[in-house]
Amino acid sequence: MESINNGGLNTVELKRDIYKRLLEWKRENTHKVLELEGARQVGKTFILDKFAKENYKVQIYVNMAQTSGQEFLACLEQATAWQPGMKRKERPIHEALSLFHGEFEDNKDTIVVIDEIQESSKVYSMIRQFAREFECDFIVTGSYLGKTREKDFFLSAGDVDSLTMTSLTFAEFLEAAGKRELYETIDLYGASDHAQYDELKHWFDVYLHIGGYPEVVKAYLETGNLEQCADIIESLIRIFVKESGRYFESPLETATFEKVFSSIATMMLKEKKGTKDLITDLTSIIFKEESGRIAKKTVNYAISWLYLSHQLGYCSKSVNCDNLNIVENCRYYFMDLGIANYFLSLTGSMQETIDGCLCENFVYLMLLERIRRREIAGQVPWFGTDEESSGELDFYVRSRLNHKNYGLEVKRGNEIAVTANKLLDKGRLDFVYSLKNTYGGINEDKRAVPLYLAGRIPFDC
Repeated sequence: MESINNGGLNTVELKRDIYKRLLEWKRENTHKVLELEGARQVGKTFILDKFAKENYKVQIYVNMAQTSGQEFLACLEQATAWQPGMKRKERPIHEALSLFHGEFEDNKDTIVVIDEIQESSKVYSMIRQFAREFECDFIVTGSYLGKTREKDFFLSAGDVDSLTMTSLTFAEFLEAAGKRELYETIDLYGASDHAQYDELKHWFDVYLHIGGYPEVVKAYLETGNLEQCADIIESLIRIFVKESGRYFESPLETATFEKVFSSIATMMLKEKKGTKDLITDLTSIIFKEESGRIAKKTVNYAISWLYLSHQLGYCSKSVNCDNLNIVENCRYYFMDLGIANYFLSLTGSMQETIDGCLCENFVYLMLLERIRRREIAGQVPWFGTDEESSGELDFYVRSRLNHKNYGLEVKRGNEIAVTANKLLDKGRLDFVYSLKNTYGGINEDKRAVPLYLAGRIPFDC
């Protein structure tokens, strides 16, 4: 576990919640290959190295983008070599692993981690064999698994378990700062000491602007320097764009991809109502003219790449807060607040306006995690509408725990949740959470909760 010196705070460890889920996967023993997804630099390799060393006697690591990947391919070639008339080997991939790593044994004390697996369609297409022909555990991962959607890559979905690793959540960020216990125990509705709320709000304001990439978090805890954090974020973006360019086929695709981030920030700051055609709207921003079919196709490819690379997420629209009347993929959000803040700031907008978008993005990420935990309905979070008044609700939640409807209004200032109240009066919502800069409070079916505690609000009341 990474130790960091946070300049004045006690030395702490950068703990990740996904470690517990890795342990659960090992205990469940499904005989499936685990595919760990996640954006570049969120800490996938580090957490897998820790997991392997602490839970297995033999750890085999292959990186298909580095020398070890080429060496493993050479072992595969030797072990699988065959000519007509030769007797077929019964377990050639086992032999390849033995050639690659002299201590390989096919049992539950051995784990094989294959990193950047998207670099080899040959190895990726062996996942079914890894799952069905081996006793040892396999984990595959990569920062650009969108590449594996191409026809050269074969994956049997029934042979794979999946986990997604994000940049640090706010709770994980607070743990690094030594404040997670306070976060998890403070009263949601204002009954705790106000000084404690103020302390959490301070850390939230930091997280809102730097996000959760491990390198950025460590830099802040070590130096407290926001400018240094911004430099690291810019460097992460630059490397991501450069590496992604390897997977694009034409200069037009590459040039378009480089403009997409800023164009999405522009869309977030414009009229909030969900668009009927995201690609058309985004294409018109990038190309500054009525878009042709080629331009739309190029933008769509770039957006898909950002989505599959875990840089962007979609939000859908629920018409009249009806969980059966959903218009898919009507809005974008960034998957890390530091990245979002960087591109929103490039627009030159006022910081107050930018912070409003960041707060909404923060709640989006919280809801996405609740979907992964199967607490709320949908494949992605939903925002809601009231067609009668043309009003809009920041987020609409249909609980899978009690099948009730919740409205969430994100208010950076002291605005009144007009649309939420109307939907509540009409019976389309059972409860409304007003998430804003407040100490909290309860008024029957209306609940005010500090914005930074959004990850703790219950959807079973």
